[in-house]
Amino acid sequence: MNFKDYIRVIPDFPQPGIRFKDITTLLKDPVAYKEAIEALRMLIKEKEIDLIAGPEARGFVIGAPLALALGVGFVPIRKSGKLPGETVEAAYDLEYGKDRLAIHKDAIQPGQKVLIADDLLATGGTITTTINLIRQLGGDIVGAAFLIELSYLDGRDKLKDIDVVSLITY
Repeated sequence: MNFKDYIRVIPDFPQPGIRFKDITTLLKDPVAYKEAIEALRMLIKEKEIDLIAGPEARGFVIGAPLALALGVGFVPIRKSGKLPGETVEAAYDLEYGKDRLAIHKDAIQPGQKVLIADDLLATGGTITTTINLIRQLGGDIVGAAFLIELSYLDGRDKLKDIDVVSLITY
């Protein structure tokens, strides 16, 4: 299946010059969505994984079904103030400011093998912050899986010691 056929590219969103890769067109097609999750599962099936962690919000729609397909747990990484329990947090840069991500302190036990899953690898800022949070809890990151990678933004370069797989590359 050519998954690019299911990604809508929207020019000049959210600002002029950006060609936004919209995954909602893939998500609404049950066959394409299921096949995409299965294709990602096949790319990582040899890894020993205890948990999958996904950053808010689109990391949830990739990470959670991937966790179910692998028979492992899912850990949500949320924006600051959204998790009810005790958390650890880290700041990261956005195009126009800063934000914070949080994870429950008890979400990952030291030594657990964690795969990060998200919809998109662009500059690597969100994923680098996710990596830092997981490592702060003692998790062992075994890789990162993405539906889409924007290779021209060099996000993979920030993840030098992480095994990265992507289903679609632009």
